[in-house]
Amino acid sequence: MDHVDAVPEAELLRAAGRGDQAAFELLVAGYRRELSTYCYRMLGSVQDAEEAWQASLLAARRGPTGFEGRAALRTWLYRIATDVCLRSSTRRPRRLLSPDHGPARRDTARLGEPVPGPIWLEPWPDEEPAGVDLDADPTARYLRRESVELAFVAALQSLPAAQRAVLILREVPEFSVWEVADILDSTPAVVDAALQRARSTVGRRLPAASQQDEAALLGEVGRRAAVAAFGSAWERADVPALLELLAADARLTMAPLPAWFDGREDVGRFFAERVFAAGWRLKPFPANGQPGFACYTREPGARLFRLAAVNVLTLRGGRIAEITGFLDPDLHRRLGLATHWPEDEDGSDARNRSGTRRGEAGDIPLGLDSA
Repeated sequence: MDHVDAVPEAELLRAAGRGDQAAFELLVAGYRRELSTYCYRMLGSVQDAEEAWQASLLAARRGPTGFEGRAALRTWLYRIATDVCLRSSTRRPRRLLSPDHGPARRDTARLGEPVPGPIWLEPWPDEEPAGVDLDADPTARYLRRESVELAFVAALQSLPAAQRAVLILREVPEFSVWEVADILDSTPAVVDAALQRARSTVGRRLPAASQQDEAALLGEVGRRAAVAAFGSAWERADVPALLELLAADARLTMAPLPAWFDGREDVGRFFAERVFAAGWRLKPFPANGQPGFACYTREPGARLFRLAAVNVLTLRGGRIAEITGFLDPDLHRRLGLATHWPEDEDGSDARNRSGTRRGEAGDIPLGLDSA
């Protein structure tokens, strides 16, 4: 990797073992995104992944001499991160998407109270590693994005933590069965058995095609057109246009609210009755290898648009199969999103003036504060 090309890895390890913090930082810098994403797959949370990565760094910093040359540095770091994630998994409930929490609802007036606690799966913002030539290895890019898709990460959370680790280690960084056994202090036979069980469980939960497959079938132009049409229709509050874009069995979720809606008819009724009481602006925010938007709303009489939701889109056959909404303001802050979007310089809101219903009884924007 680039971060060790200038200085031999063994020399950096010796220096780090002597307490040279600069050598240690250089040693691990190139692994940050890879290992933090691994922690996300294991734990399903941006915050938990960051905490696990920091704990892994602390453990590695304390003991670089524990690396005895029996395995590559990368494997050693994965071992540390795996230990941290397995311990974390014993202390917290598994992360869920709304359909795993409870049944869909039909009553748009009863969305329920936000469900507190670390139970909801969180989105992972897309960020390509610095210095990587994406065109040079499109297969690696494809696999990297596929392995953080919402459906895959949600399916991972259904596994016992040790099986989860086995599946990820074998299929994402593609460690050998012997390396995984070493990372987990196990045996190849146990790893193989766990892998088969994990693949069977996850396979039953995954859609027939990944989001990367769907994007490839649409082509870049088709994918961009579908996403742009969705954003434009949402900003215009054009419910009929939105419904044209939805699959018949489309879902809309809005964690941490327990309510979610299943099917074009119920999703459309929720749009019409609850979502477009105010104007909206959408900023692209791709996450989990999928298109998404940071959604800002401005209620009647307000000057600024405030961040109300992050919506991640799942595509199928050129239509929107799922709108996975995340309404928690604390999550938005952890994602580094601006809380407000200033109105147009001339004081107008040209994109939201027409077609937006104002102030109807019972209408609310799709935001946690108003739920």
